[in-house]
Amino acid sequence: MGEVSRGARALVVCPDIRGVAYDLDAGSRLAEAEGLALAIGIVIADSFVLPVRDVRPNLLFGAGQVENIRIACEQNEAELVVVDGALTPIQQRNLEEKLARKVIDRTGLILEIFGERAATAEGRLQVELAHLDYQQSRLVRSWTHLERQRGGFGFLGGPGETQIEADRRMIRQRMGRLRKELEQVRKTRGLHRERRERAPWPVVALVGYTNAGKSTLFNHLTGAGVMAEDLLFATLDPTMRAIALPGVEKAILSDTVGFISDLPTQLVAAFRATLEEVTSADVICHVRDISNPSSGAQKAQVLEVLRDLGVIDGEGVAEVSSIPILEVWNKWDQLSHERAEELTPLVEGSDDIVATSAISGDGVASLLDRLGDMLTRNATLQTFEVPVSDGRRIAWLHAHGEVIEDVPAGDDPALRSITVRLNPKELGQFEAMA
Repeated sequence: MGEVSRGARALVVCPDIRGVAYDLDAGSRLAEAEGLALAIGIVIADSFVLPVRDVRPNLLFGAGQVENIRIACEQNEAELVVVDGALTPIQQRNLEEKLARKVIDRTGLILEIFGERAATAEGRLQVELAHLDYQQSRLVRSWTHLERQRGGFGFLGGPGETQIEADRRMIRQRMGRLRKELEQVRKTRGLHRERRERAPWPVVALVGYTNAGKSTLFNHLTGAGVMAEDLLFATLDPTMRAIALPGVEKAILSDTVGFISDLPTQLVAAFRATLEEVTSADVICHVRDISNPSSGAQKAQVLEVLRDLGVIDGEGVAEVSSIPILEVWNKWDQLSHERAEELTPLVEGSDDIVATSAISGDGVASLLDRLGDMLTRNATLQTFEVPVSDGRRIAWLHAHGEVIEDVPAGDDPALRSITVRLNPKELGQFEAMA
């Protein structure tokens, strides 16, 4: 993070606009905004919800409210104002002039987090593309301190009209190059995905609202050292590791970026490719922070994204998922005794819910058993006669299926009779090898 923003004292303001239907209540949205600010090391000097009866095109807030924000900044020695909403370039510039302070909106804040967290080449490309898309309309302002942390987009220049036009042209050219690079990355990943589908191993994708505990669970299951902190967006890049499951010799576990409500449109487009991994999974693990009061609303957000990706069709009772979904009710240890008693019958009465604590490991064994069951649920016993000389196919059956019997085929020493349990995907792969 840049020297000005990391460690900066900030005022977090959550506008509650009359007539707007929000996914979360104002208190939950304010808490989420605070979490976003903390995720990049901002010190929260004060935070509050600000009711907005009528949106002012030039400032968003009313003049009196802007003055109250300015006074709060003075009293709390805040050098930065975080507005948990989308600001137009004009609103942002005018607020900065009125408050004499740096102002950053929700989109800018999430972009900063993404810029800091993205670890893979693809993640960095996606972040830069999203940032440039956001930046195009804001060239009238200086963002130099926010650029330094990424080595600087040095083309953001001064206030002259010629300079701004030159900057815009350079941004467009850079975006064009980035899109070509991203397309190449997608093609490469598409090939990797095809290779995985041909080979082998079933894929289990962890999805969930940001900070639900996916990465902690991932680390517990795989022993991997993925960044897992109590921060929003601790993971941005899909990470994959091999794990063993009951009845499944090897499966690939994939950890994905956390979902969040009202994700800025620039980021929905930029990060769609990251989420495409989910569409090729054999099982989706929906990790929920069941201790969070907004867990229900967060679940709705995740399902909405899965609908957008084409994984889920319909809603409510008519909802159909093309990929089996297992809900993992994580952070069970943080529930009150009464709440745990209330939810226990739901867990025990469903094959599609497992309660866990990724920190302590409680429930993880049950989770592994359930995943193994789901991946072998449709497995059937098949008997094949394979020539002894066809070592490749014999080895494949032993590696991918549960071999029940492997004996000579009658009196023919050149053939083996192999009885093996395979799921439909494995059966198709084996038959394709013939």
